[in-house]
Amino acid sequence: MSGTPRDQEPVTDPSEERKAERKAARARIEQQHTWVDLQVRQAMERGEFDDLPGAGKPIEGLGATHDPDWWVKKLVEREHITVLPPALQLRKDDAELDAHLDTLGSEREVRRDVEDFNARVIRARYTPVDGPPLVTMPRDVEETVARWRERQSARLAEAAERAARRAAEEEAAAAARGRLRRWLRRRR
Repeated sequence: MSGTPRDQEPVTDPSEERKAERKAARARIEQQHTWVDLQVRQAMERGEFDDLPGAGKPIEGLGATHDPDWWVKKLVEREHITVLPPALQLRKDDAELDAHLDTLGSEREVRRDVEDFNARVIRARYTPVDGPPLVTMPRDVEETVARWRERQSARLAEAAERAARRAAEEEAAAAARGRLRRWLRRRR
């Protein structure tokens, strides 16, 4: 009996189906605002909007001229992103390189970072760029590593000196406490 017309779905016009789908979608969209309003109202009743940052303050930038890139500027400001021309970025990196190298713990890491810096300088030299001229020179790896070793040994010597001073101060304080105890015992 599967071949009877009653068992088969009625054949409908595809354009009628599309019209019905559009009508249903339009009805959902028209009702969506009431659902959203209900969700917001319930959240307000639960107190989920209490103590939001900026509550009671005017919205920053409201009323200013329209800027289509406002979100990019806010992202750059919030994340502290700086985009410098390659020549300036390399100058900045060169100025900060010794401080960065001093945070590293092994000579291998120092060599790797200096070689990476040199590769970026050489790459920038052979890449045509707009902006200021590139005046940063590659660093001599062996000389930079030798200076890092000197600073490292100076830091270690300074740390040893601080530890010796601290130990001497603790010893002097212990001796002073011992004298104070002996004096207090004699006074009794």
